[in-house]
Amino acid sequence: MKIEDEIKQPVFKDNHQKSYINLMYTAGWLGLRQAAVFREFGITAPQYNVLRILRGQHPKPATVNLLIERMLDKTSNASRIVDKLEAKQFVTRTVCPNNRRAVDICITEAGLDLLRRIDASGLIEQVGLRNLSDEEAAELSRLLDKIRD
Repeated sequence: MKIEDEIKQPVFKDNHQKSYINLMYTAGWLGLRQAAVFREFGITAPQYNVLRILRGQHPKPATVNLLIERMLDKTSNASRIVDKLEAKQFVTRTVCPNNRRAVDICITEAGLDLLRRIDASGLIEQVGLRNLSDEEAAELSRLLDKIRD
């Protein structure tokens, strides 16, 4: 459905305004659908993001600062997310032997298993982008990179 129909606005100032509004609307739309997928697995999108980062680090530990650097949503509270994941036994926290002020965070086997189940479900890939060909997805990614340049 076209953005004009979605938000009931038939006219835009120009194509830049229309693109901006469409991008913001679509980001929210994707976020709602993604949240519904993660809810089925008992986690949130930021928790999934932290688990993916930790899986990429595995078996090496990560620090909260590393998580903050790599998180998609820079406004998320990484420490609180780790607290919640630890309560669900998806991560462990131990005092770093080299620096007693630092804490090492590692994904557990239960966390890895959860990610395997999410990956196997195919639900993430089905959220929105399935309507794009491989070439269209590459072009979209290129354009999004260009916006941030």
